[in-house]
Amino acid sequence: MVKGKLKKTFTDPLGKNNPVFAQILGICSTLAVTNKLENTVVMTLGVVFTTTLSSFVISLIRKWIPSRVRMMAETLIIASFVIIVDITLRAYMPDIWKQLGPYVGLIITNCIIMGRAEAFALNNTPGLSLIDGLASGIGYSYVLIIVAIFRELLGTGSLWGIKILGSWWTNWSIMIMPPGAFFMLAIFIWIVKGAIIPEKEEAKK
Repeated sequence: MVKGKLKKTFTDPLGKNNPVFAQILGICSTLAVTNKLENTVVMTLGVVFTTTLSSFVISLIRKWIPSRVRMMAETLIIASFVIIVDITLRAYMPDIWKQLGPYVGLIITNCIIMGRAEAFALNNTPGLSLIDGLASGIGYSYVLIIVAIFRELLGTGSLWGIKILGSWWTNWSIMIMPPGAFFMLAIFIWIVKGAIIPEKEEAKK
C-alpha cells in the first residue's frame, strides 16, 4: 500500500500529470531559457533543488503555519532556496548567471513550485512531499531539456556550444527566438498527449 503510494507520487509528475505537458505550467521559463541547452540544464537543476526542498520544508512545518499567512510563509520559504541558487550561480558560474539574468530570481514565481506546495505539501508527510517535489522538478526538467536540444540544434547547428551539423546546414533562426519555443512545445505536447498517453490509457481498459 505504502510502496504503491510512493510509486504513484513519483511517477505521476513524470507522466500523465506532468506539470508542463499535462498541466501547462512553467511555460514562461520554457520560452525564456530553452534556446541554449547549457542554460536550460542549469536552470532546471535550480528548479529541481527549489521544488524538492521547499516542498519538504513546507510539509515539515505545515501544522504550525496559520492558514491566513499560509501563502506568505510558502513564498518566503521558496524565496530562501531561490536565493541560495542565485548566490551559488553568481559565485561559481558567473557567465551563465549573467545569461540567465532575471530568470533565476523568477523561479520564485514558477507556478509548479507554489502549486505543489499548495496541492500536495500542505496535506502530506514530509517524506512524500520531498518525493513529489523531486518528481515534479524532474518532470519539468526533462521536457525543457528535450525542447532545448531541438531548439539549439536546429537554430545554431550546435549542442552545448559544440558544432554538430556541418556547413550544409542552414540555421533556423526562428528556433532560438520565442516563437521557436512555442512551436517545439506545441509539437511535444501534441506527440505526447495525442499518441503516447492515449495508448497507455487504452491498454489499461
